[in-house]
Amino acid sequence: MKAYRIEQDGKLGRGAIVEMEVSALDPGDVTIRTQLAGVNYKDALAGLGRAPIIRRYPCNGGIEAVGAVVESRDARFAPGDRVIVHGRGIGVSHDGGFAEMLRVPGDWVLPLPDGLSALEAATLGVAGYSAALAVDRLETLGVTPESGPVLVSGATGGVGSLAVAMLARRGYAVTALSSKPDDGFLRGLGAQAVIALPEPSGKPLEREQWAGGIDAAGGPVLEWMLATTQAGGVVASIGNAAGIALNTSVLPFILRGVTLTGINADSDMPLRRRIWARLAGDLKPAGLSAMARLIGLADLPGYMDEMLAGRITGRTLVRFDD
Repeated sequence: MKAYRIEQDGKLGRGAIVEMEVSALDPGDVTIRTQLAGVNYKDALAGLGRAPIIRRYPCNGGIEAVGAVVESRDARFAPGDRVIVHGRGIGVSHDGGFAEMLRVPGDWVLPLPDGLSALEAATLGVAGYSAALAVDRLETLGVTPESGPVLVSGATGGVGSLAVAMLARRGYAVTALSSKPDDGFLRGLGAQAVIALPEPSGKPLEREQWAGGIDAAGGPVLEWMLATTQAGGVVASIGNAAGIALNTSVLPFILRGVTLTGINADSDMPLRRRIWARLAGDLKPAGLSAMARLIGLADLPGYMDEMLAGRITGRTLVRFDD
C-alpha cells in the first residue's frame, strides 16, 4: 500500500510517499480502508519537519481519516461499516490517515452518523469537529444570536471557515477576521462582515464589540479579541497559528467578566458522539460537500508547502481511490 510516512531526519522528521506492507501498520482491533483524509496545519508542520509534532518515528502522517472497515476483531464494527477516526495520537504517535489503510483500536472508531456522507464527514474532519466544539461551548456558556455579533479569527482556514458557516446557520451575526483579502469566500459562507486585524493600540481594553468569539489564531489576535469582547462575553481559544504567547491583562476578566475558554479537540467518545450528531444535524453547514478541494496523495507534499506559506483557504482532502 502507499503511505505518506514520516521518518526521523535530524532533530525533526520529514515525510515522503512510500510503499509499505499493511502488516507493518501499528496494531489495533479495526483495519480501515481510507477513503478521504483531511489535511490540517498540524499535518503540514509534522510532514515538513517545521515543528516537533511526531512523537515516534517512523509514523504515517494524517491526524484524521474517513473510510470503510475491512477487518475487525471488535464486535461493534463489521466489514463495510463507514467510520471516522481522528485524534487519539494518529498521525503523531500511531500510524495515521495519509495511507491507503489504517489500523486502530476499536475505542478510537466512530460510526459515520446518519445524515452525513463520507465526503461531508471528511470535509468536516478535525477542523469541523473543533469548530463545532467551540460553537457548542459558546452556546453552553450563554451566547445566543440575540447576544450580539460573534467574531471568528483565522476565518479562511479549515476551523475558521467551518465555524463561520456553522454560526451563520445557527442565526448568529458573524464577523470574519482574516489577513487575506476578501474575495467573497467568507461572505459566501455566511459572514456579514470581513475585517483585518487593526494596528495594536496598546490599551488593555478597547470598545466593546463582540458577544462571543472563536479564535483559531492565538497571539496578538486573541489579545485584541479579549480587549474588544463585550461584558459577559465568551471567547473560545482553539489555535495558535499566530503564536502561542498571550500578552494580555486581567482587565477583560475582572472589569467585563469575559470568559476565555479552551477547546481541546481530542475529547472523550461520549462528547464526540454528541458533537458529531450535531454536525449531522443543526450544525451541518449548507453546501458542505462543495466546500473542499480533493487532491491525490502524490500532491500532498507540495500542498503542505502552500499551506504553511498561507496560500490555502478552506478544507482540502486527500482522496484514496479504490
